[in-house]
Amino acid sequence: MELHERIEEALKNAIRGKNENAKDALRMLLTSLKVKEKEIRRQPNETETNQLISSLIKQRRDSIEQYKLGGRADLAAKEEDEIRVLQNFLPQQLSAEELEKIVAEAVAEAGATSQKEMGRVMKILMPKVAGRADGKW
Repeated sequence: MELHERIEEALKNAIRGKNENAKDALRMLLTSLKVKEKEIRRQPNETETNQLISSLIKQRRDSIEQYKLGGRADLAAKEEDEIRVLQNFLPQQLSAEELEKIVAEAVAEAGATSQKEMGRVMKILMPKVAGRADGKW
């Protein structure tokens, strides 16, 4: 089943199950996908969809920080639930060991010897880990 279809099916199930947080998260995701589709004038492929989901998760993590600073644990909990819903549509995340191995290979491939060459390493690395790890290390 295509990712877009899985998202729509999950929305139907969330509506039937009266799961408000899942319903809100999935509607926001589908809306974002439609905006992306209009922007690029075609259906987003799986990589673009995964990047969009990662972006939505990052926005929610930022919101959680702000809600916790503002003393709104209830809203932070809602955002955390939405993150869990969205993560179901991303590929399996890399373990620390797998990520270290891929990073070491990228450093060797780029021939990097100093921090200044991090850009070349990231250029090689990010396509390999897209959707399976974030850019924070």
